[in-house]
Amino acid sequence: PITASRALRGERGVAAELVERVKRAADQLGYVPDPAARALASQRSTQVPVLVPLLSNALFVDVLEAVHRTLLPHGYQPMIGVTHYEPQEEEQLLRSYLAHRPAGLLLTGFDRTEAARQMVAASGVPCVYLMELTQAPNVYCVGFSQTDAGHAITEHLVQRGRQRIAFVAAQLDPRTLQRAEGYRRCLREHGLYDARLELLSPQPSSMRLGGELLEDLLRTRPEVDAVFFCNDDLAQGGLLTALRLGVDVPGRIAVAGFNDLSGSDQMVPPLTTVRTPRKAMGEASAQMLLGLMRGEVPVRNSVDLGFEMMVRGSS
Repeated sequence: PITASRALRGERGVAAELVERVKRAADQLGYVPDPAARALASQRSTQVPVLVPLLSNALFVDVLEAVHRTLLPHGYQPMIGVTHYEPQEEEQLLRSYLAHRPAGLLLTGFDRTEAARQMVAASGVPCVYLMELTQAPNVYCVGFSQTDAGHAITEHLVQRGRQRIAFVAAQLDPRTLQRAEGYRRCLREHGLYDARLELLSPQPSSMRLGGELLEDLLRTRPEVDAVFFCNDDLAQGGLLTALRLGVDVPGRIAVAGFNDLSGSDQMVPPLTTVRTPRKAMGEASAQMLLGLMRGEVPVRNSVDLGFEMMVRGSS
């Protein structure tokens, strides 16, 4: 029974041939392990809650896919929680998940309620944070500098000779605001910053909204010669609207996005953007968490995966 249990848990100490026999017998019997009983007997859960803001954004779907593929072979079951960018909603999810004594946690960013922070700290559950970086001691994270990426795409537009560069953003979550800070820092370095060229909407990011915001920008700030959209879906909507209105891109106005989402390289013209390491982020964060769950101390508590500029025809 002990060997069969280890085989079903995916422990590496059981021979592959024996694992296959046990799984084949379980399939024939229709046997499904009881995770609650397993956790009670072993004092160890196999559940790993992964909390992300949205499932409608391909960015987070790609991360979740990589997390799933990394954790599952080791016998851990990711449990997806969606926070909708609401700290109170995340706090409620954490309260529910931590009551089941999960094996580990994967959380997006560092913006949460004080009660949520205290719950995570008091639980003793290994936790890795995604998307953002910190050098704070005993905090484990995998991501890249959103601020540096925002600076880099803005610098690209400046080097292309653009002088009146707008920043168009939606959702206004912490990572979007970090990109905005990179945009501001770059333009201040060149003496080009103008707060009137920021167009910030709290609405959810979408192609439709991107088109509406570009129309608004062209109507109210006609001097603009470049736009940095905080996310590719906004930028894609902006490019489609420019095409419909007969606005020359990049002749009249350059357009840049962020995240290099699916379809950006197929736009007319193809979209200049920042490619973010979504798959690598999911894999690296899950691998770091696996080590923490085994009681290992990571070599680095903060892993910067960087980003890549994708310069295409829109700039």
